[in-house]
Amino acid sequence: MSGLYERHLAVSPEWLALYYRHPIELTHGEGRHVWDADGNRYLDFFGGILTTMTAHALPEVTKAVAEQAGRIIHSSTLYLNRPMVEMAERIATLSGIPDARVFFTTSGTEANDTALLLATAYRRSNQILAMRNSYHGRSFSTVSITGNQAWSPTSLSPLQTLYVHGGVRTRGPYAELSDEAFIRACVADLEDLLGHTRNPAALIAEPIQGVGGFTSPPDGLFAAFREVLDRHGVLWISDEVQTGWGRTGEHFWGWQAHAENGPPDILTFAKGIGNGMSVGGVVARAEVMNCLDANSISTFGGSPITMAASLANLSYLLEHDLQGNARRVGGLLIERLRSVAAASPAVREVRGRGLMIGIELAKPGTDEADPEAAAAVLEAARAGGLIIGKGGGHNTSVLRIAPPLTLTVAEAEEGAAILADALHAAG
Repeated sequence: MSGLYERHLAVSPEWLALYYRHPIELTHGEGRHVWDADGNRYLDFFGGILTTMTAHALPEVTKAVAEQAGRIIHSSTLYLNRPMVEMAERIATLSGIPDARVFFTTSGTEANDTALLLATAYRRSNQILAMRNSYHGRSFSTVSITGNQAWSPTSLSPLQTLYVHGGVRTRGPYAELSDEAFIRACVADLEDLLGHTRNPAALIAEPIQGVGGFTSPPDGLFAAFREVLDRHGVLWISDEVQTGWGRTGEHFWGWQAHAENGPPDILTFAKGIGNGMSVGGVVARAEVMNCLDANSISTFGGSPITMAASLANLSYLLEHDLQGNARRVGGLLIERLRSVAAASPAVREVRGRGLMIGIELAKPGTDEADPEAAAAVLEAARAGGLIIGKGGGHNTSVLRIAPPLTLTVAEAEEGAAILADALHAAG
């Protein structure tokens, strides 16, 4: 393995991060487990950054990919594409957006980039409202609206970005307020901000912030924001790259926890729908989607093979009620983890919804982030046979837990026990 690591270092950028002091090469997976090149088996609680949403080597998906590869792999959007049209029809219906149009991309970054293009063209404004602690991708435009310093390598931007309060419930100036008062304060902040700006194009927000450490506002915040945005004609973009497809258990989309004033104008998705294939996309009402007055295509977005995988994956997810499984097993897992956390002075908070759970670590007795402890727990969990992720806007001190949605109760208990040992081992 060390030889491959040395080769990696010789040809890869220094900023291309790898997990673990001794990085591992994953060679194959099945269900909720993966194996490395040394033959070690791991319970996967991160799913390739929330991308292997259903299961590793899901037979229905691998069969669909193999059959489509035997026919045609690629054609581009210049030709009619039956799997793409079928997938777009299903997503348009599921999105909740009236008169929806769907455009496929190859990633969440590209999906958010497209959403920004649509919103700025439609509104004739390059001003974007974004949430503090947010992450929306690594392209030039999406980096510029990311409210997380660790993922913002430049301040140069084609956009003017203004950041509003509300993405993090338990930190910041409104943390001590009740949920109702928190929402009122954030709405007042938004109202005040709009009184000092030109006309923004859109607010982009993750219903649950992913890279930011699985933080979220109280339910209803974005519905309250929507009343203000509508008065100013500002669009609402819901970034569902990590929250979509039932992962939160209670809802199919994250925006549905804020649905009082209707769906978003634009919805972006990616990651889990392809179960590892490179799929992203944008859903918008026709008036917004059709506002571009120049030609556009996607060479790789919506390719026959990625759409075949997505169709099979979506069908499996719906037919087996994986949203319900995320709600049931995720509810058990988060309660088990809260019990584990009660015995660890390093845990500041366990939060999340469904199978999207964050464990924030802090130096005992303080609110000071402890990235060293998070790194130590990550290592100890791997040694115990469990793969988890890291994140958080406060020095990457949050353990991110997002297993495939087919997770069983027994696997949830096993993972929680390994995490308990890892937290204890890391001190």
